[in-house]
Order: sequence, then C-alpha cells, then structure tokens
Amino acid sequence: MIDYEKLHRSLKNLELQVENYNRVDDRRELKDLDREALAESVIHRFETCYDMLWKHLKRYIVEELGLPDVPNSPKPVFRIATENSLLSSGVEQWLNYADARIATAHDYSGKKAADCLEVIPAFIDDAIGLYQTMTGTAWE
Repeated sequence: MIDYEKLHRSLKNLELQVENYNRVDDRRELKDLDREALAESVIHRFETCYDMLWKHLKRYIVEELGLPDVPNSPKPVFRIATENSLLSSGVEQWLNYADARIATAHDYSGKKAADCLEVIPAFIDDAIGLYQTMTGTAWE
C-alpha cells in the first residue's frame, strides 16, 4: 500500500506558499530581498512536490497498475501515465512541468524563475487531480 501522507503535505504546503506569495504586493513592509526569498521558497516547494509526485506516480503505476519495468525518470513516467488515462491534462503539460523543474535546478533568478512561477498554479491544479486519481479521495 502506498502512503500518500508526505505527498499530501508537500502539495498542501506548495498551495499555501503560493497563496502567501500572491499577497506579496499587498505587504509593503517587505524588502526586495524578502520578496525574492518568497519566490525562491515557492520554487523550492514546487521542486520538492514535483519530485515527490512523479515518484509516487511511478510507484502507483508499478503497484496498482501492475506495469513492470517502469523507467526511473519523470518524463517516461508521465508518458506511461497518459497512456493509462491517469492525467487529466495532456502529457505535454506535464513535460512542461518537468522542463520547469529542470530549468530551476540551480538557478532561481531571472527568466527561469519567472517562467517556473508562471506554471506553478496549473501544476497545483493538475497535481491535485492526479493525487485524487491515485488515492481515490477528494482533496481537502
């Protein structure tokens, strides 16, 4: 049986930190460094959540669907998930999330960070949908 508790917590923390980040313009007391730190925190939480999600998905494919020899890399896992109707959005969207994750691996500044921050809200929606598919439970 797959334990989804850490994935749930990771996704919930990402969701909450994005809400916090979205209110940054209303918080005039924050310095530029504080705003940058919030953005970096969102990106870091995205990376953590993304990594945890694709690994849970791989395990789900192996244990629940019984598919052997699933590659240990996110992009092939997302392709297999699409072939098995596990993803509500197309595989291209998930490959975009993978690219955003790779792009920010060592650089949270400039365009890469902005591009990553732009895809995170859609990632959250898709990740919640996938979480619900894998667990069979509603998001809370």
